[in-house]
Amino acid sequence: MIPYDKREGKIWFNNELINWQEAKLHVISHGLHYASLVFEGLRVYDSEIFKLEEHTDRLFHSAKRMDIKIPYSKEEINNASKKIVSVQNVQNGYVRPFAWRGSEMMGVSAQKTKINVAIATWEWGDYFDPKLKVEGIRLNISKWRRPAPNSIPWDSKAAGLYMICTLSKHEAEQLGYSESLMLDHEGNVAESTSANVFFKDKNGELHTPIPDSFLNGITRQTVIEIAKSKNINVHERKISPKELSNFTGCFLTGTAAEITPVSEILDHKFKVCDVIIDLSSSYGKLVRKKKAA
Repeated sequence: MIPYDKREGKIWFNNELINWQEAKLHVISHGLHYASLVFEGLRVYDSEIFKLEEHTDRLFHSAKRMDIKIPYSKEEINNASKKIVSVQNVQNGYVRPFAWRGSEMMGVSAQKTKINVAIATWEWGDYFDPKLKVEGIRLNISKWRRPAPNSIPWDSKAAGLYMICTLSKHEAEQLGYSESLMLDHEGNVAESTSANVFFKDKNGELHTPIPDSFLNGITRQTVIEIAKSKNINVHERKISPKELSNFTGCFLTGTAAEITPVSEILDHKFKVCDVIIDLSSSYGKLVRKKKAA
C-alpha cells in the first residue's frame, strides 16, 4: 500500500486544489496537539457519493459541538466533495472531509486559531477481507468503555473520541480478532470501534443498542429503514453482554464496514443467516441505485 503522504493527485484544502503531497500543516497545530478536529467518512459508489448531505450535516453538527465554526457553507462543502471526487476520478472509494484548529495559538484556549478545512478522496474497497464479510468476523470485548455522555461531546465525530477505538482495535488484532466490541459506561453493549452493532434473535427480529453515548450512524439509520420496509421488527434498547448467548445472528453497520456479519464475540457463536444476507443485498442495491436504474 502506498503511504498516504506519498500519493498523487489533488486535495481540496481551504478552497483550493493543491497537490496531494503539498497538503501540509505545521507540527505546532492545535488540532494535532489537542484533538480539536472533526471529520466525516463517506463512500463513493459508481462515482456518486452516498448520503452526502447527511454526512455534511453531521460534520457541521460535530463542529458546533466542538466550538469550531467552519468557514464555508454546507453547500460549498457538498460541492467541494463532488469536485474532488471528479478531479481524482474516484469510482468506488472513500471521502474524508475534516476541519481543525490551526497553529496561531498553542494551549488549551484556542479562541483565535484559524479553522482549516480539507477534503481528500481515494479509491477504496472492502474494510474487512471480502472472505470475512461472507464467513463473518471475530470480535473480542474491549477493556475500554465508551465514556459517560456528560463527559464528552459523544454525538460528534471528533478525533479525540477515537483514541480508545485505536487502542481497542490494536489489542483485538494482536489477539487474532478482526474487531472489538465496546461497552458503554454502564457496562451495556455500545458499538464496535468504528461501526454500530445489530443482533438477530431466534424470531428473526433485530436488536440494537440505543445510541445515547455513541454515534447514531448514518448506515445504522439506513439499515433500520431497510429492515422496517421488510416488516422486520427493530428493537432499539439497552443490551447487556449477558444476552449475547440469546442471539443467533450479529452484524456491524458503518460507512466503512457497510454490513459486515459477525461469526463470534469471544465464546458466543453466530450464524451468517438469510436475514443478514438479505439486508446486505438490499443495502448494496441502494448504494448503487444509479447503476441499477
